[in-house]
Amino acid sequence: MTITDQFIRDIATHEMQVMRDDGVSRHLRFKRPSTMCMHFDILTWPGYLCYTGDMGTFVFRRVTDMLEFFRAGKNDKPYRIDFRYWAEKVEAADKGDGLEAFSAEKFKAEVRDYFEQATDDTDAWTDERKAALWEEIESDVLWPVADDGESVAWAALRDFNHDDFRFDDWERSCKEYSHRFLWCCHALEWAVRTYDAAKAEVQAVAA
Repeated sequence: MTITDQFIRDIATHEMQVMRDDGVSRHLRFKRPSTMCMHFDILTWPGYLCYTGDMGTFVFRRVTDMLEFFRAGKNDKPYRIDFRYWAEKVEAADKGDGLEAFSAEKFKAEVRDYFEQATDDTDAWTDERKAALWEEIESDVLWPVADDGESVAWAALRDFNHDDFRFDDWERSCKEYSHRFLWCCHALEWAVRTYDAAKAEVQAVAA
C-alpha cells in the first residue's frame, strides 16, 4: 500500500472543525467523528504553520500566510505536494522519525550500485569472482538488514571483507523522507483543499 493510499484510507471519514479563524491566525482540527484516532490539528500564525497529531509534529516557516504557501502551484493544478521544497521550510521536526529515516530498500540499492561501480571496469573482477563476491554481500550485508535495521547495516558494511573487497570509502545516504513526514504533507495538501472548499461554500451562500 502506498503512502497516498494509506492516507486516503486513514482520513476517509475525517471532518474539519474550525476552532479559530482570524485572518492568518487559525486553529483547524481534522478527525473522525467521536474519536481522536488519526486526528491532526493545523495552527497558523504570521509566518508559521504547525501540524500536530497522531502522526507527529512539524513546524514550517516561509510566508506570512502559510496556507497560501501550501496551496501554491500551477493554475491548472493549484494543489500539489513538493516534498523536497516543503522539507526545506521545516523549522522543527517530530522527535520520533523526524524528516528522514533509514530505508532498508535504499541501503540495498546503494550497496548494489557500489558493488557494480567497483567491479565493472576492471578485468581483475571476472564473472566468477563477481558472482562469489555478490553472494557474500547478500549473505553478510543485505539479508540481516531486513530484520535488524540501521545499526546492523552499518556494522555489516564496516566488517565486510571478502576477496580484498571492502566498503572503505562509503559516503552514501540511505535515508528517505520518513513515513510521518510524508503523511504530514498529504495531510497539509488535503487540509488546505478542505478548508478552501468550506470557505468557498460559505461565501457562495452569503452572496
